[in-house]
Amino acid sequence: MKGDKPKKKILVGTVISDKMNKTVTVEVERRRRHPMYEKFMTKHIKIKAHDEKKIASCGDIVKVIETRPISKDKNWRVIEILTKAKRG
Repeated sequence: MKGDKPKKKILVGTVISDKMNKTVTVEVERRRRHPMYEKFMTKHIKIKAHDEKKIASCGDIVKVIETRPISKDKNWRVIEILTKAKRG
């Protein structure tokens, strides 16, 4: 339809750094089958996501959504924490 907005991407990943102010680094893992050799290949990407309330910490599994550019390399926002990391 004309005028419809495209759907925003939603990814699930693990927080690997929470040292920045209101920003977390999330590692997203993708598993794809190789078209010719038919082996599964694992690819990792690191993205920086905005965490306004500073609730995510290292080891948490979070869901992030694509958003407008917030800074030079931050185009994602944390929408929910799926699993908290175990401490101790």
